[in-house]
Amino acid sequence: MSKLLHNRVNRRELKERLRQSDECRVTLSFYKYVQLPDPAAFRDELFLTYKNLGVLGRIYVAREGVNAQLSVPEQQFEAFKTAMNRWDFFQHLRLNVAVEADGKSFFALTIKVRDKIVADGIEDPTFDPSDTGIHLDAENWNRLSDAPDAIVVDMRNHYESEVGHFENALTPDAATFREELPMVAEMLADQKDKKILMYCTGGIRCEKASAYLKYRGFENVFQLEGGIIEYARQVQAKGLKNKFLGKNFVFDERLGERISPDIIARCHQCGQPADSHTNCANDFCHILFIQCDECREQYEGCCSDKCLDFHRLPHEEQKERAHTETFNGSTFGKGVYKAFRKSAQVLSQMKK
Repeated sequence: MSKLLHNRVNRRELKERLRQSDECRVTLSFYKYVQLPDPAAFRDELFLTYKNLGVLGRIYVAREGVNAQLSVPEQQFEAFKTAMNRWDFFQHLRLNVAVEADGKSFFALTIKVRDKIVADGIEDPTFDPSDTGIHLDAENWNRLSDAPDAIVVDMRNHYESEVGHFENALTPDAATFREELPMVAEMLADQKDKKILMYCTGGIRCEKASAYLKYRGFENVFQLEGGIIEYARQVQAKGLKNKFLGKNFVFDERLGERISPDIIARCHQCGQPADSHTNCANDFCHILFIQCDECREQYEGCCSDKCLDFHRLPHEEQKERAHTETFNGSTFGKGVYKAFRKSAQVLSQMKK
């Protein structure tokens, strides 16, 4: 039975299958904060349900709920929605359908049980995550964000806001959500009388973030309903002004979807305007960075000359040398380095 509850095919083969497939798929995400008494059992039920429908994606399950990013076969989309209704707490669930049409965003189905669906670092048992801020649709978000006493806060990591953010948004230099929560509270400590407008990719982080600010004594807290994904959909559907600049970073194979034509970031290698993230083609580095088309061709998708030279070695020689080579400050034998850097930091490191 356990073989039915996990992928049995290696990642390269799964990726190649998806690349060659002409099946139309829909990329979407959803989250649900709900108390799950047995996350492991729910995880197995969900895996079988999704596998039977050909659903791919990355899902986290915890006692506090579910966080999912999925790729659903277009012809199974209605069956998918029907299948979700078997669980009462998924009734009336909002599905955030991706802005861009290409559904080849995931090539495997992975469902993991975690302590929390969003790691927040909050240990105080008196914290009430249900006491959230006021939800705003796109129209009211635009109206309220223009208020002189409003502060717009990006609750995503710095590598996300680097390629796209709302006009005049506060974009904290944080690498993780758990790091950003107390950072934002401290940054705004003397502005508790202001209207605090928070946003993230699909809304899940702001559910906790808005509750956290209220827990820290803020009263006028608002959050963007459905995040950037739903905002972009409403702007297009209603003909509203789009106040988001650039790309929305997404955690799948696409690494981003364009919300506006603005390119607000720069290539981490040459400094030219660019906003396409890539993982270094050297699998023993694999750092995430921004690379323009010219540098991608020159470096063959690698982040540096050192990684390019290593990437060109025969695979067996790579494996032999990987435990002694150092890439971006880390020896592979001690764990693949996957930290994310801001543009200036990455560029500085790569020039060494």
